Amino acid sequence: MPSGKTESKVNKRVLISGADGLIGQAITSCLEQLNCSVIKLSRQPYKGAIFWQPEAGELSKTALEKHPCQAVIHLAGEPIAQRWRPETKQRIYNSRVYGTELLCERLAALPHPPKVLIAASGIGYYGCVAHEPCGENAPLGKGFLATLCEAWEGATAPARNAGIRVVNLRLGIVLSSKGGALAKLLRPMRFGLGGPVGKGDQYMSWIALKDVIGAMLHCLQHETLSGPVNAVAPHPLTNRALIKTLAKAIKRPAFFPFPTKAVEWIFGQMGKETLLASQNIVPQKLLEANYRFRYPTLDSALKVCLEDA
Repeated sequence: MPSGKTESKVNKRVLISGADGLIGQAITSCLEQLNCSVIKLSRQPYKGAIFWQPEAGELSKTALEKHPCQAVIHLAGEPIAQRWRPETKQRIYNSRVYGTELLCERLAALPHPPKVLIAASGIGYYGCVAHEPCGENAPLGKGFLATLCEAWEGATAPARNAGIRVVNLRLGIVLSSKGGALAKLLRPMRFGLGGPVGKGDQYMSWIALKDVIGAMLHCLQHETLSGPVNAVAPHPLTNRALIKTLAKAIKRPAFFPFPTKAVEWIFGQMGKETLLASQNIVPQKLLEANYRFRYPTLDSALKVCLEDA
């Protein structure tokens, strides 16, 4: 995927949190192909990594000084795709908000801080925005995810105030056969048990994993990109259209709808805000910064995802 032209522009030493996750593994592999030195921020102490325990406020400034980096990619956090009991919501909030705040405070205090921080966020920031397309200038929505994303992005303030260029990467539904939403959808659909979720008319903003990586590289290289950046493909689809396209790609029927009541009963508030909410989000800043999507349509994204399966 990387090119020589890209290699000449990418920061050579990059610190990554959440490097063992779906996106973390992919960006680590890509950067290493570009001959970058990747340092991992890990909860498990091992040689070559920087140990941290965000819930305990433990992250050594000395360790960061020993591994100076030009860029940081922050992906760590408690998974959102689980039923939101009160204690679960607190864990999600604490890991993503306080973990980000701790990292940014330590980076800001370094004698030679990194030039850029790409910090994960989500399009949940916009809440349910019905069917109108929204760019990064759309207002804050309502709900737990919107509140979380606002605080999550706000936690990067110490880095921004220290002169670090901060990109809050608002991720949509990441498509990869190796995990995430697509892998979960494929399991029942391969048995002909797929169908629209709820009414099926809610928009779903997706992005191929390889375009997430491409967008990250673009943000590392382009100094004009800062603040919120929507990491979504340029052509969102309704849930019904997305399921129909996936069913066609795997040559299976999709006649078994997943009713709204069932979604609410099984998944609770998480289902309402992630599966039933309509989010027609567009990548306005990436397009203005001339990022060329490798997989702008769902057909093209599914083709490469299913080939890798």
